[in-house]
Order: sequence, then C-alpha cells, then structure tokens
Amino acid sequence: MDTNSKENTAKKRNPVFIIILILLVSGGAWFGISKYLHGLKHEETDDAHISADISPVIPRMSGYIAEIRVKDNQWVKKGDTLLIIDDREAKIKLEQAQAALSTAESNLTTIVAGANAAKVNAQASRANIATTQSSVDILNAQIEAAKITLDRAGKDYTRYANLVKDHSITQQQFEQAQAAKDAAEKQINILQAQKKQVQKQTMAVTQQSNAVGEQTNVSTSQIGVASTSIKQKEADVSAAKLGLTYTVVTAASDGRLSKVSIQPGQFVQAGQSLFSIVHDDSKWIIANFKETQLNKMVEGQQVTVKVDAFPKHQFQAIVSSFSPATGSTFALLPPDNASGNFVKVVQRLPVKIDFTDKADSLVHKLRPGMNAFVDVHLN
Repeated sequence: MDTNSKENTAKKRNPVFIIILILLVSGGAWFGISKYLHGLKHEETDDAHISADISPVIPRMSGYIAEIRVKDNQWVKKGDTLLIIDDREAKIKLEQAQAALSTAESNLTTIVAGANAAKVNAQASRANIATTQSSVDILNAQIEAAKITLDRAGKDYTRYANLVKDHSITQQQFEQAQAAKDAAEKQINILQAQKKQVQKQTMAVTQQSNAVGEQTNVSTSQIGVASTSIKQKEADVSAAKLGLTYTVVTAASDGRLSKVSIQPGQFVQAGQSLFSIVHDDSKWIIANFKETQLNKMVEGQQVTVKVDAFPKHQFQAIVSSFSPATGSTFALLPPDNASGNFVKVVQRLPVKIDFTDKADSLVHKLRPGMNAFVDVHLN
C-alpha cells in the first residue's frame, strides 16, 4: 500500500521537474543568444575612468610664501590670485636695475656733450687751418712781388754803380739805389721768416685738428658703447619688473583646486608643483579596450556610458580617438619580450570617448578618476 503511493507521488512530480528544467534551459539559451546578438553590435568594458585637464600650479620664482588666498577644493577663475611670494628681494633688484639705467643714461649724456664739444673744436681747427693756409698763400704772393722789386732794385743799383763812376749821376742817387736794393732784400727775408712762422703754425693747427678728429672718433665709439649699455640696463629693468610680477601666482584657467598643501612662510622653488587646478569645462572618458575588441571600432561611433557614482543614469558619448600605442608601451618599464621567457598577454589600448550632451547637469558633477562602464555601438 505504501509502495504504490510513493510510486504514484514520483510520477506526479516528474512533469514539474521537466517543466522547470525546460524553463531553465530556455532561459539560458535566450540569455546566451541575446548576449551573442548584443556582442555582434556592441563592445563593452568596465576598464574605464573619467579624465579631465589638470594644470599644476607652478611658481616662476623662488621665495618664501607671504600669503595664501585660496583653500582646498575652491573654485577659481582665470587670473584669480592664488598665492603671493615675498616681493622685497624682487623690489630691491628692480631698484638696482633702475639705478644702473639712470647711471648709464647720465654717462651717455656726458659722452654726447663731449662729442659735441669735440665736433665744435674740430670745426674751429679746420677753420684755423684754412686761415693759416690763406696766410701762407698771401705771403707767397708777397714774396714773389718782393723778388720782382729786388730784381728791379738790383738792376738799378748795377746801372747806377756804373754811372756814378763817370759822374753821370750824383752820389745821392747812387746811395738811394743802393738803399732800395737793401730794403728789397730785407723785405724778402722778413716775408720768408713770416712764411716759416705761419707754416709752423699751420702744422701745429693741423696736428691739433688731427687730435681733435681722433677725439671725435673716440667719442663716437663711446656713444655706441654707452647706447648698448643703456639697452642692456633697460633689459635688466624689464627683467626685474617681470620678476616682480612673478611674485603673484595666478590661476591659468577656470577650475577647481586640489588640496592646497602649502603654508605661509614656506620656501618654494621655481618650477616646483604646489597643487593643481582641475578644469571643469573639459571632461572625457579613457576606456582601455582589449586589442581583440578593436576590430570593428572606429571614430564617431555612439557610446553609452554608465558611471558608478550615478548607476541609474546613462550618459551619451562618442568615440573620439585611439591611442597610438598600448598602455604598456607608455609604462615606466615597458615590457621587453626579447629577453627571458615569453607569455602572451592580451594588451589594452586606451580609447578617448567624449561626452556629446554638454547640457547634462550630471556631467559637471563627474570627477576625474571615477569608474565608468562604456558600451560602444558598432555600426
């Protein structure tokens, strides 16, 4: 009696088991087929994260921090003052450069005045040379005239000397002819002496003129050197003014600050990264796809993005570009498969994905480094 009842119960349960088994197999087959069909038109990966432009705040000069005007995670605009470096040393350098420039300008003024005086002296020397040369020319003409007079007086003297012997003329007339001859000779001697004196004067004036000319050339050369020195001092002043502006560190762009891990009084070096500014107006996704997934992926394909921070929201995006090399190639120690044993590892290629819906308010809430899941719609 009991045996028959158990057999009847087992027979009644068998159809239920079969139905459940059929449902499970059907469900599994449906799930597998749907995943297969989905995989034909989609490529997915959860190896993705949010990225954005991050600018480091770097001072251009070394010094002690005098004031910090921002705090952690603060929103700043381009040009806002972030911190101020003690500018006393920079002001002293500017004052020194300005004083050196004033000295150089004063030197140039003195040299120009000397050059102008040298030019005036040179002009006066040239005028004196012309005057003395004219005097020499006049004396030469007077000497020639005196020679003619002497020649005539000499002939008169010779003729009168013959006439006085036979008493054709008086002794007084002879003495007058002799006096005229002597006077003519003395006049020539006087003129020649004057000529020598004027020639010496001309030579002295010429030497003086040459010296003044050399002085003028030297002054002109000094003006060029002084002008070059002024340009150098002006450049020093400009550099000092520029260095003074470097004491105020401003934001290079709009964005949100990272942790501000500096304190007033701290010494910072030029080129030292102090903290960072994360740009809110530029966000994208870097998805690391396996190399086996890239066969049908091209730029411009639509992408659906899910971020772990907002699991119920789907972001719309587009494939922007592909990295020129795999991530391991850009690693600090890239793999060298030519040495040792080789184990083939599937490589991943970074793919840049841009958001297309800029009006999406949640895009502005995304932060670099957040995990994401991307689904690329293959064409």
